[in-house]
Amino acid sequence: MLKQVLPLSFIVALRFFGLFVVLPVISIYALSLPGASGFLAGLVVGGYALTQALFQVPFGVMSDKIGRKITLTLGLIVFAIGSFVCAFSDNIYMLLVGRFLQGAGAIGAVVSATIADFVKEEQRGKAMAIMGATIALSFAAAMIVSPIIGGLWGIDKLFLLTALLALIALAILFLKVPTPPTITHSYEGKKVTMADVFKDKSLVKMYITFLFHSSIMTMAFFIIPLVMTKGVEDGGFGWEKIDLWKVYLPAVIFGILAMGPAVVFGEKKEKGKLVFVVSIALIATGFALMGFGGSVTLFIIGVVLFFMGFNMFEPLLQSFVSKLAKVHQKGAAIGVANTFGYTGIFLGGIAAGLMTQHLSVAHLATFVLALCIGWLAWVASMSNPNARANLYIPLDQISLSQLKSLESHDAIVETYTNQSEQIAVIKYEKGLIDEEEIKALLS
Repeated sequence: MLKQVLPLSFIVALRFFGLFVVLPVISIYALSLPGASGFLAGLVVGGYALTQALFQVPFGVMSDKIGRKITLTLGLIVFAIGSFVCAFSDNIYMLLVGRFLQGAGAIGAVVSATIADFVKEEQRGKAMAIMGATIALSFAAAMIVSPIIGGLWGIDKLFLLTALLALIALAILFLKVPTPPTITHSYEGKKVTMADVFKDKSLVKMYITFLFHSSIMTMAFFIIPLVMTKGVEDGGFGWEKIDLWKVYLPAVIFGILAMGPAVVFGEKKEKGKLVFVVSIALIATGFALMGFGGSVTLFIIGVVLFFMGFNMFEPLLQSFVSKLAKVHQKGAAIGVANTFGYTGIFLGGIAAGLMTQHLSVAHLATFVLALCIGWLAWVASMSNPNARANLYIPLDQISLSQLKSLESHDAIVETYTNQSEQIAVIKYEKGLIDEEEIKALLS
């Protein structure tokens, strides 16, 4: 598993590092360019999320049709071009074009779908945890590197670094990522439409969870630097921007550590719903401390609790969507989920900006607490994400006609064959049928 997952995780981590590394300083850079305004600078900060939201589904569908590696190549090239445009921008509008292009290289769903192709569902949570941990480490590194490189050599050099990392990711893709396995299924030739990936109510529940998760994340990243760097007379703690890594680093470390128990309970012990509830409780507690704690110590504890809750979701969200989606819809379904996620980033940024401009951080924290209550109610209405399982049978022990005969059974979700590994896969509802009953049907 590591042979396939680690290279893909590094590709995602390098790409996210490129996005993260400009976050602490990009607003300053944007406002310094000709034609800049506060609104346009804000659009520069969050604009990539808008194009990410628009292109997640097209890239996901494209990967289902023409292949994962080709789609990943196109996405990384677009991202690299956008980074070069940003690096050489001499006005705010050129920088906007570059940021939109960076977001248009929307490969997040394709990487997750590729991992899902390589890794059996029983190991998928662990695989997603590995990817999530590399992203978290890239974030921690970006928070440290950004003010140093930006201060010493200029913010435009950060975009050149981002472009270089995209090219390195391309090299890793061709040198280290094997060709995904060939999957055959009864959906061959059927067109995947948007309606198809909204037919499963459990999938829709997951899409909305992505929206909650990402919008609240954006609000946190908005208020953390704001409160830490504002003067004491304005309700902040008066820290320098270059010292923000001292807040983020311990939070990221605790967040990564929280992923392990989340995977164990969410995947191995099949308590995914319980993990979601605990995660939301940690996020709500973290925001309460950030909004009402009143001291720098309580604020930092709140940041740590938020990161723990946020990161506990990370390895499970993509895993559960890839489990619920049918084999020919995986890329499209994960694309839709990521679209909801990036839409949440865009909306969360707007909401946080408006509320802190006209109200206060305490009002924003109250708003997030209300969202968390709604989120808890939404999660409570979900079915168990672990309700489905897979039975794997070597192809030399089963005929295609036997496999196809199972598809009319109410408890069988779908069947397909993995030609590369020479196995047949039968996905079923665990509450309605077990492996022995399936084998009896086959015989």
